[in-house]
Amino acid sequence: MNWDQVEGKWMQYRGQAKQQWSNLTDSDLDQIAGKRDVLLGRLQQRYGILREDAQKKVEEWLKMLDKQPQATREQSHQTAKG
Repeated sequence: MNWDQVEGKWMQYRGQAKQQWSNLTDSDLDQIAGKRDVLLGRLQQRYGILREDAQKKVEEWLKMLDKQPQATREQSHQTAKG
């Protein structure tokens, strides 16, 4: 999966991002709005990690998203909507 797909469907992936990185607040997720650089910065800030480490974590998350069936992604989107 490439980042353009995540950015275009951020509301669908937002819940999974929250599950992956529980230190991110709802405000963080709103401000990220699918922007990779903003996500990297927030991960650095919230977890006290280097940018390179944040990039690795995001790449791992993208690989995990690729392995998920579409139904799981859609269910996560419904959960995020509340």
